[in-house]
Amino acid sequence: MSPEVKPVEEGMPTVTPHLVCANCHEAIEFYKKAFGAIEVMRTPMPDGKVGHAMLRIGDSPLFLADEFPDYGSFSPLSLKGSPVTIHLSVPNVDALWNQAKAAGATVRMELADMFWGDRYGQLDDPFGHRWSMATHVKDVSPEEMQEAMQRECAA
Repeated sequence: MSPEVKPVEEGMPTVTPHLVCANCHEAIEFYKKAFGAIEVMRTPMPDGKVGHAMLRIGDSPLFLADEFPDYGSFSPLSLKGSPVTIHLSVPNVDALWNQAKAAGATVRMELADMFWGDRYGQLDDPFGHRWSMATHVKDVSPEEMQEAMQRECAA
């Protein structure tokens, strides 16, 4: 490695989600409409599929690619779901929530004020990925959070 090359590129965090989507071109357009994503780059394969794309949502990168079953790369739609939730922390969760629903996301968990101090909800995108989003609305101590969780779970 030459001394001029940074081992971690500027603007890249340690962890970046890399989503596999059936019809990645449509997924990119959905993320632009739903979450205000900015397309940084897209590399099409000879067959037209997306081999690699990079978007930014706020200050965070998001990688995407089409399904490539021959290489064991499947989307949540092919796998009948995903155990992963991608979380967005945003200044105005109500506005982004409505924007995402208008773009075609479906509600998994209604947006509500939560005991841990966030206004929070969960959506599924049309490509099988689950998203949670929140705006922090109240500082809660660990003790208050524990007490509130016990009340919630007892109800």
